[in-house]
Amino acid sequence: MKTSNVVLGVIGGLAAGAVLGVLFAPDKGKNTRKKIKDKSKDLKDNLKEDFDSFLLEMEEKYQSVSENAKSIIEEGKSRIESELKKMQ
Repeated sequence: MKTSNVVLGVIGGLAAGAVLGVLFAPDKGKNTRKKIKDKSKDLKDNLKEDFDSFLLEMEEKYQSVSENAKSIIEEGKSRIESELKKMQ
């Protein structure tokens, strides 16, 4: 999860730098607004892709943990049944 935070931080920093660069660049207001709009759209698309990847990774981890838990539960049940048979 730390990698995701780093990626989001880097993307956020790049976006902030791009917006500041556009704001301080000498250009007409109309052009500047268009550049900000375009950069914002790019940032939104990148964040959506990163978030989708993050969700997919979390889903895979959940499935793995769920499968491991089921396996442990089945093993525990088997051991209990085995011990109960020994006691009879």
